[in-house]
Amino acid sequence: MRILVTGGAGFVGSNLAAFFKRDMPDADVVALDNLRRRGSELALPRLRAAGVEFRHGDVRNPEDLAEAGDFDLMLECSAEPSVHAGYGASPAYVVNTNLMGTVNCLEAVRRCGAALVFLSTSRVYPIAGLRGLPLQAVGKRLAPAIGAAGPGWSEAGITTAFPMAGSRSIYGATKLASELLIEEYGAMYGLRAVVNRCGVLTGPWQMGKVDQGFVVLWAARHLFGGSLAYMGFDGTGAQVRDILHVADLYDLIRLQVDRIGDHAGRTYNVGGGAGTSVSLAELTDLCVRRCQRVVEIGRDPETRAADIPYYVTDNAAVTAATGWKPTRGVETIVGDIFGWLEAHGAEVQPILR
Repeated sequence: MRILVTGGAGFVGSNLAAFFKRDMPDADVVALDNLRRRGSELALPRLRAAGVEFRHGDVRNPEDLAEAGDFDLMLECSAEPSVHAGYGASPAYVVNTNLMGTVNCLEAVRRCGAALVFLSTSRVYPIAGLRGLPLQAVGKRLAPAIGAAGPGWSEAGITTAFPMAGSRSIYGATKLASELLIEEYGAMYGLRAVVNRCGVLTGPWQMGKVDQGFVVLWAARHLFGGSLAYMGFDGTGAQVRDILHVADLYDLIRLQVDRIGDHAGRTYNVGGGAGTSVSLAELTDLCVRRCQRVVEIGRDPETRAADIPYYVTDNAAVTAATGWKPTRGVETIVGDIFGWLEAHGAEVQPILR
């Protein structure tokens, strides 16, 4: 088997590439990346040590995909992942990468007769709908009332039946448009593809920023120093996300790849679930306990255009289809991240401070 991982030097892509090569040593695993994001260059020695071939290329250029050669499976991990991309600036890069890049990837998959695992996002769900959930303060977090439920949501989280009317950010729109194209390629060309709408993914080697990778950012600022702030929703840090360790995501994708015919044409919500969710205020407490350092947290009560107060994944459908459940809880995830930061501080501190 030959596996092409787009965005292969990014956080998710590099981890998945290394995991596949570890567990399928006879497979040829190729990581394609444009190395645009700061810190992605740190993945290159890791990929080399794992036996993964690296090719410098960009999904915006179909020639780069063609030059990567034929393959049997594509893991489409490339993206401009910031939900704030395009606000107050040109949306060209996010559109060209996330939408036109998908077109180029689909054409490469079609040409090779390959299978596709496409990583989409929970941000395909409309902002107004998520903000309209009836939430209440419970300790240091927001949560739905016990027993509360509505179309596509309950205290277990959000399902793929959540109403889709409304705006969702340029980032979310490009991912949803990509999902629609994948569906059409499946109907028209018989393309075998599974779509995973991922919540917050995290773990070692993520170069966290304010707008993407907040768990790593929070841990790094507690360990190395630097400013942090609770932004939006009155500045209390009560907003909640579920988080998923990248190794748990890999466990799911292996199951999907092994039975790709069963999952082709399916779209799943994939995340940590209600049991692996955390608010920013709770995350602060975890970081303080782990590194015994208190960081002054600023407060910015203004809510930005793309901010949402709560998102938790309902994994029931993907669990029913595969038997998969996340196995790494919040404390394990935070511990893994701190262990990585402490072991590789000299490399990553200049990027994460």
